[in-house]
Amino acid sequence: MPKKAIVLLADGFEEVEALTPIDYLRRAGVEVTTVSIKAGPAVTGAHNIQLNADTTLGELVKQGKAGAASWDASSSFDAVVLPGGMPGASNLAASGETGALIKEMAAAGKWVCAICAAPAVVLAPLGLLSGKKFTCYPGTEEKVKDGKWSEDRVVIDGANARGDDARGGIITSRGAGTAGEFAVAIIGKLVGEAEGSKVAQSVLL
Repeated sequence: MPKKAIVLLADGFEEVEALTPIDYLRRAGVEVTTVSIKAGPAVTGAHNIQLNADTTLGELVKQGKAGAASWDASSSFDAVVLPGGMPGASNLAASGETGALIKEMAAAGKWVCAICAAPAVVLAPLGLLSGKKFTCYPGTEEKVKDGKWSEDRVVIDGANARGDDARGGIITSRGAGTAGEFAVAIIGKLVGEAEGSKVAQSVLL
């Protein structure tokens, strides 16, 4: 059964940080669903690139599909990906439905993946970086008071809400320039390190 990931998009998202994981994950055979947190599917990036998402978060909630454990396991998502960018990250953080989904995914032992400003702006207020190793866009780490910040380009903390390192955790990264490495790290956890290396080699990363 193929792994499944959801990429949450809000106006002002950093385009490279969204589209690189979408592209790389699909190359690796991961089923990626792009989801607008707005009422409609059209989302505009921080640099005025427009994207029509596959669906909206409201529609998923209506269908009973927006979560990790609330529906049949065969249709659940294995990871949620949060691009950074401003005001994209702030818009994600301001959405109650978005926060509820992310917390449910974390509690179910899924992979929660955030890049650039998203770790500090979205994950930290939800309490998901408490005691966790993380990285983020330079300077935004000052918003996180109870995490373990690192300068590494990608940081993986495998501990999750269930205390089961094998099931999932938090993957964070620094910005647009690290989006490829971020995507490969996600692939490594969802599909395997060999597939991650294969994708990295194919794109000359």
